[in-house]
Amino acid sequence: MKKVLVISYYWPPTGGSGVQRWVKFSKYLPSLGWQPVIYTPENPEMITVDESLLEEIPAEVLVVKRHILEPYGIYRKLTGSKSVTMTQMLKEGAGDNKDQVNPINSRQATLKQRISMWIRGNLFIPDPRCLWVGPSVKFLTKYLAEHPVDLIVSTGPPHSMHLIARKLSLKTGLPWVADFRDPWTKMFYFKHLRLTKCSERKHLKLEKQVLDDATTVVAVSPLVQKDFQEMTQTPVTLITNGFDEADFPKGGAEGKTGSASSLAPGDKFTISHIGLFAADGNPTELWKAIEEICIEDNEFAEHLQIRLSGKTDKEVIDSISLNEHLVNRGYITHSEAVKEMKGASLLILPLRKEPEYRAVLPGKLFEYLASGRPIIGIGQKDGAMAQVLEQTNAGKVFDWKERDALRYHIWDCWQLYKEGKLHSGASDESIARYSRLNTARQMAELFDKLTENTK
Repeated sequence: MKKVLVISYYWPPTGGSGVQRWVKFSKYLPSLGWQPVIYTPENPEMITVDESLLEEIPAEVLVVKRHILEPYGIYRKLTGSKSVTMTQMLKEGAGDNKDQVNPINSRQATLKQRISMWIRGNLFIPDPRCLWVGPSVKFLTKYLAEHPVDLIVSTGPPHSMHLIARKLSLKTGLPWVADFRDPWTKMFYFKHLRLTKCSERKHLKLEKQVLDDATTVVAVSPLVQKDFQEMTQTPVTLITNGFDEADFPKGGAEGKTGSASSLAPGDKFTISHIGLFAADGNPTELWKAIEEICIEDNEFAEHLQIRLSGKTDKEVIDSISLNEHLVNRGYITHSEAVKEMKGASLLILPLRKEPEYRAVLPGKLFEYLASGRPIIGIGQKDGAMAQVLEQTNAGKVFDWKERDALRYHIWDCWQLYKEGKLHSGASDESIARYSRLNTARQMAELFDKLTENTK
């Protein structure tokens, strides 16, 4: 079995979206002829913890952990504070994991937030994990001499992981796959970092070096793939995120669908969101549309339930006037999140109100597809998410301002719910390409191609 070194900041028991991709690849790669060797910090910043993800990792996966020195750690040592003040400051200045980011635009930022963003953007390039690059290259150079591998993979953000892999690849001559779960300088929060011209040039230079020196670049969205391919001569491969069929056994949704003749007072028409719900993606017109239906239809109001599972910004909660219909579960494990998806009547997926999000395919989209529940997307109607929903017939995308269209659509879904006919229009065949096993096969095939001339 060939070996691949995977350099990743996020690894269980860290929870959240940043860890899912390579946990799932690692689950299936051994059966495809590749043993993952995971290199990850032993003391990462863990905003969320999900111990259940540890059960996903097969025995063949080797995990190598090393201490990481981060700015928040330095801050706490200097001050003797046990709080996460520095961490929060860096997060407010846009962090490296979408689950941890609440970017502050220039109109909203306080003086403290503006300072923190300037520090994060200009003193820690490309991100606060940059202090780990040198020590990791030194350690891994020695480690690989004693424990050879056939290939290197770096996954980012944080993009410091790519800098480690680049230096390691140049030292060892090993082929290197730079896996971008998100863009770099075209990521939505990049413009909020308050970069000096010099710092911006450094980011652009580092991004160009990574793209040019990698053996292959991997993108998770066709629009991001196109952007990267215009920036480099290095081949850019598309391997999306996906859903694990083991998490979604056949049998339909777990919630009641009801019928016109048997709809009981306890039945709930659930409109659910699972995952990080950021203030800059708050679908205010959706909440107003739902409120209008409640006023018009007492039966709808009686059965309505809005369920939010995951970290939800206070601004989102405050904007929902239907408090008696709201259930806010907060952060839940991945297994519980799957249950929430399958038990929903409708799943909502608002994108952040940032133009760069047109190119983004949120990781939760694919699990939404697998749940078999209808999806209401809110964002750019010509974006990557809209393309997937159209291709699979799993839902519709509305602009943030389309209150009337949203109201009519939800009303139609409510009528179908009462008739027991509300379901996703996606077929098993249309979403099969997004299964984690299939995406792992794509990754293994790429690895095989890059190492076909090696032993």
